[in-house]
Amino acid sequence: DQMLDLGFIHAIRKITGMLPKVRQNLFFSATMPKEISNLASGLLTNPVRVEVAPVATTVDRVNQSVIHVDQASKLKVLVDILKDNIMKGLSAAGYTASAIHGNKSQANREKALAGFKAGKILVLVATDIAARGIDVDGVSHVINYDLPHVPESYVHRIGRTARAGAEGVAIAFCAGDERSLLKDIERTIRQSIPV
Repeated sequence: DQMLDLGFIHAIRKITGMLPKVRQNLFFSATMPKEISNLASGLLTNPVRVEVAPVATTVDRVNQSVIHVDQASKLKVLVDILKDNIMKGLSAAGYTASAIHGNKSQANREKALAGFKAGKILVLVATDIAARGIDVDGVSHVINYDLPHVPESYVHRIGRTARAGAEGVAIAFCAGDERSLLKDIERTIRQSIPV
């Protein structure tokens, strides 16, 4: 759904045009906005829709919270959270972090993700697109440093934790100019996020 939303529809139509006419397509998404559903319908023949949870709901095992913070103070609050929750007594200088985003080569992204899976990298910073590919059991915390402009992205982001029956923590930073984004997220997930 994110690929369709980002304007890859022409490339997807070109690829599907080269595939056999008789085939099976499986389309998975934690959210299905109407626009994306309409695009998907144009690519699928006699689709069967299977829903395991109401659209845009969050997993009960994710302990969600929001911290109202000035934009300028976000970095300090992030460092405090890392020290208190993720570092588990390790010195701030000793923790390892990496990032995955579109400007990194595929090899660098794969190396960072492998290090994260192996526990050699404790903190992984990811863009929305790169984060979609993170399927790692044992992610304890997801921190939304900036709130997404698309409310469904919040559901995808926090879905990186509380996998395979585990529990997880999702913390969202909300600056003054992000209050409307928070309201949109809460309306989409049909619940208030505790402060």
